[in-house]
Amino acid sequence: MPYSMLSMSRVCEQFVARLWTAVAVASITPVAALAAALPAPPQTFDSSYVAPTGAKLNVAAGGNLQAALDKAQPGDTIVLQAGATFRGPFRLPNKAGAGWIYVVSSHLPNLPAPGTRVSPANAPYMPKILAPNGLSALNTVANSHHFRFVGIELAPAPGTTQVYAVVAIGNSDASAATLAHHIVFDRCYVHGIPNSNDRRGIEMDGAYVAVVDSYISGFQDASAAADSQGLWAYNTTGPLQIRNNYIEAATENVMFGGADSRAAALVPTSIEIRNNHFFKPLSLISSTNYAVKNLLEFKAARRVWVAGNIFENNPLKSQTGFALLITPRNGGRAPWSVTSDIAIVGNTFINVGSGFNVAGFNDPGYPSTLMTQRILIRNNVVGVTGLNGADGRAFMFTSGGSDFTIDHNTIINTASPPACCSNLAASNPGPPTVNNFVFTNNLSTQTKFGFFGAGVGEGNAALNTAFSNWTFSKNVIVGAKASIYPTENYFPATNAEVQFADYSAGSYSLAPGSPYKKAGTDGLDIGATIANSSAVTAATPNAPANVVVK
Repeated sequence: MPYSMLSMSRVCEQFVARLWTAVAVASITPVAALAAALPAPPQTFDSSYVAPTGAKLNVAAGGNLQAALDKAQPGDTIVLQAGATFRGPFRLPNKAGAGWIYVVSSHLPNLPAPGTRVSPANAPYMPKILAPNGLSALNTVANSHHFRFVGIELAPAPGTTQVYAVVAIGNSDASAATLAHHIVFDRCYVHGIPNSNDRRGIEMDGAYVAVVDSYISGFQDASAAADSQGLWAYNTTGPLQIRNNYIEAATENVMFGGADSRAAALVPTSIEIRNNHFFKPLSLISSTNYAVKNLLEFKAARRVWVAGNIFENNPLKSQTGFALLITPRNGGRAPWSVTSDIAIVGNTFINVGSGFNVAGFNDPGYPSTLMTQRILIRNNVVGVTGLNGADGRAFMFTSGGSDFTIDHNTIINTASPPACCSNLAASNPGPPTVNNFVFTNNLSTQTKFGFFGAGVGEGNAALNTAFSNWTFSKNVIVGAKASIYPTENYFPATNAEVQFADYSAGSYSLAPGSPYKKAGTDGLDIGATIANSSAVTAATPNAPANVVVK
């Protein structure tokens, strides 16, 4: 029978918590473990496809999809004719019982198997559910639950000029008790259309909401330079899962926050983002119509796991070019907004203007009461290119924070020269400082300013001014001056002295003869170790895929 993701969620969470702790603690030195607290793990759930066994309701072209949604009972499958078009909006009703209702393509056997990402090439085997102008294709009501869409194309209807969300899960709920829950999009093609302001693909403001093995593209909005996203959530308890998707959007490919949650309990929480490809078309650089900002942004999020993803292309345009932002924000009605307990582990960043931007507090306009804390950035390969004139900073830390661990990352910086400001890290000295800061086992190719503090300079000056209770050890920083840094770090003059496996071919693991092999605080190679299969397992624990929830 189709499973319920409620019955074993606590067991799943406890199992993952134990594995998370074991992996995270093993990744840093005993000294660092004392200096910085690690993120708390997210609650996870299994969104795997389980073939339904209930009754089938067939809806042919021209049929009434809303009537089928209203009639279907838990355990039933609604089969939509592939190639047929169904014009929304459609409402997902609140049904009694906890069994799943599946909405699937009649050509489901012609689509990729579960666990395999679809692409636009699969669209001929999908039925279309379309959003009318100014409306959504699918909406939820209070406590809509247990719907799984498999092999469906979702898009604005031809001729539309504005769609705010192709799929809208959530109704600006003020209470967790009324959230829609247990809604999954599996192997779906969700996209915008040319010459329309399509603001976002799926609003994920429900509990136990998952988007898996899907293709999300073409979301952009020129109206008043509005932000657009492929996936977005701002008002939910979670948990949420985003796994093995292609995700493309002009402004933020995926964002959490950006609007004020209705209650402190509705800050997006327990988020799993795993094995996705985040991509920005380079054609967006020359377009004057769309705001272009970053690939992933957290303005309000707690207990997040970002693992095994590819982040590709992020230019300077509407913002300064950082690919991933952790910057708490609220609009004046949600002082409880916070970014905390976020782990970014085992990812690859390709052709990004700059890397990570982490802020401790909201800007002064609408101050938040909670501080960013417990951030782990480990085992990532970051290709910083200064795309479209970005400053080329691998990390930037501003406005304080607490318990940041930056460990075993490889930074390949090709922005310097000529970028004016490229550096391994930039900090904003003065109160508030970042307390409990760990920077260990990282490898960076040459930058213009190294580990830099605005107004105070590089190395020890930056660390002593902008950070407290810091650990800075066993890092390799090509071209930096050893005399201005803490001891027990390494400063080769050139990339050749690092002895990469094959730098020119993009193989950034260490060659057998490198002096930095097994030289880390933990006995591992300095830099990211995701090229090693055993290290991949450590960097990206796969507990959610292995825990079967019935």
